[in-house]
Amino acid sequence: MVPRMLLPPFFDAAAPSIALILLAALAIDAVLGEFDPVFRRLPHPAVLMGRAVAAFERMLNGGGGHSAATLRWRGALAVVVLVALAAAIGLAIACLARAVSWLWPVEALVVAILLAQRSLYDHVRAVADGLDRGGLGGGRDAVSHIVGRDPMSLDEHGVSRAAIESLAENFSDAVVAPTFWYLVLGLPGILAYKTINTLDSMIGHKTARYLHFGMVAARLDDLVNLLPARLSGLWIAFAALPRGRFAAAVRSMLRDASTHRSPNAGWPEAAMAGALDIKLAGPRKYPGEVVDAPFIGPGTPDVTAADIRQALRLFVGACVVNAAAVALLILA
Repeated sequence: MVPRMLLPPFFDAAAPSIALILLAALAIDAVLGEFDPVFRRLPHPAVLMGRAVAAFERMLNGGGGHSAATLRWRGALAVVVLVALAAAIGLAIACLARAVSWLWPVEALVVAILLAQRSLYDHVRAVADGLDRGGLGGGRDAVSHIVGRDPMSLDEHGVSRAAIESLAENFSDAVVAPTFWYLVLGLPGILAYKTINTLDSMIGHKTARYLHFGMVAARLDDLVNLLPARLSGLWIAFAALPRGRFAAAVRSMLRDASTHRSPNAGWPEAAMAGALDIKLAGPRKYPGEVVDAPFIGPGTPDVTAADIRQALRLFVGACVVNAAAVALLILA
């Protein structure tokens, strides 16, 4: 929650608890998704964050001729300014929305916009539909919208694995981590987190352009996702209980998560692989780069559209577990 000392005297203490607002936001996001009628006309907050990051990157990383140390400091400056600005905007909205109790739905709507349960489900389901209806070409086209790897290098199994990996990793990045940081720091926390995540996705790459400039963004993203990623794996394992795969998901996490090239993404991906008895990750090709990564998970790498649909059912269960954890906080 926003710390009390940061709230103005007119803050309405009778407004619903932050956990109750979050539960409402999770429900709104599950039903309405990306608010398409609104954001077809207005830029989405994620788009605005991306534009801000791009502007700072052009100002501070363009032109060339800078030393590695200078680029790191410039990158750190971009992170500090953008994250502080996002947190300040979040605090202003929180104070305005909760100044009186009947305005708290505004805060719930803002939080719902920053979550991505429904949109993630829809994008991954589109890959399964693409494979079923349009064959490999349809699957490649659909998966190109959610992963950065070269879709033309993927066969049916590669397309299916990529979709499930994206579902597992983004369950952490787009559902559990925003939930966690909203509970910890309120709107300033969730907006700061989304800004850090956007910074990492845009400049946190080990390429010649971003290796030094994006180093702080990448390290900070690793840090803020440290606990949410592990919670995500645990929520997926709990969602696998009805399938009798809880222990298999936990074993897969403990055995394989550390072999992933990301310090965090391996946890939900390994849990998903164990819960579905499949293999994920493995060698993959990005534009200009081939990653020779090990497989994670106990089963087969020959994953199909049917496995994507099983993963989607598991994802829904994990979202329910995430919401149940929030509800337990309300009861506590």
